[in-house]
Amino acid sequence: MAEEGKTVAESATEMVQIVLPNDTNMLGNLLGGTLMHWIDMVGAIVANRHSRKPIVTASMEGLDFHVPVKLGFLVILKARMNYGGKSSMEVGVEVYSENGLTGERVHTSSAILTYVAIDFNGKPVPVPKLILSNEEERKRHEEALERKQRRLHRLSEKRT
Repeated sequence: MAEEGKTVAESATEMVQIVLPNDTNMLGNLLGGTLMHWIDMVGAIVANRHSRKPIVTASMEGLDFHVPVKLGFLVILKARMNYGGKSSMEVGVEVYSENGLTGERVHTSSAILTYVAIDFNGKPVPVPKLILSNEEERKRHEEALERKQRRLHRLSEKRT
């Protein structure tokens, strides 16, 4: 049985990476695939902290690359729950680059990921209710519900 509920703050996570030469393309910019991996990792940590169950990534959507991240810069990934359903969880991730010499921080990317909590046989299991504490959290929750409806509609169209 899932716990009664958890707040957004209980599972929110911040991860910091440094962009090394192996993480970059020939222009000295962070590889998109590397950033996607980091986004998935921080999102999975949030989903695991919320559910305290094994989780799998169901989708990554809305990934936008606004500006490149340079070699040697820090990458700050801030992730938090947007929505918790029966077994699915939507996590929003905001990505910032930080110049370690000047401290200048720039919003570089955003992504939305959906995870599903499973048991050790791969079957979906219940997750705790998401407790919304403020207007911003309620707004993100409503937007997540709209995205979920669009995803379900897209999936039903593919089946027909």
